[in-house]
Amino acid sequence: MTKADLVERVADIVGPQVSKRECGLLIDAFLTVVKEALIQGEGIELRGFGTFKVRSRQARKARNPSSGSSVTIPPRKVPVFHPSKLWRDRVEDGCNT
Repeated sequence: MTKADLVERVADIVGPQVSKRECGLLIDAFLTVVKEALIQGEGIELRGFGTFKVRSRQARKARNPSSGSSVTIPPRKVPVFHPSKLWRDRVEDGCNT
């Protein structure tokens, strides 16, 4: 699903009170808030949906596949999403039907 598809579906659910353009602006605003919070190291918890947070990865050794030489990958922070148990179970039930 693309962002345009998401805007279309949200507009269909909300109805004629909100235009597709306004739905797009709301989705953009939501994503901006999520990105800014993660950049600042904050987590976002949406009950019944999941949690967005930043996880720190430690430095590790890896191997360059083309040369075979060993390289060190520095520590870094990565955004992660953990779905809620309720949502995870609903997705699993939906995929098994």
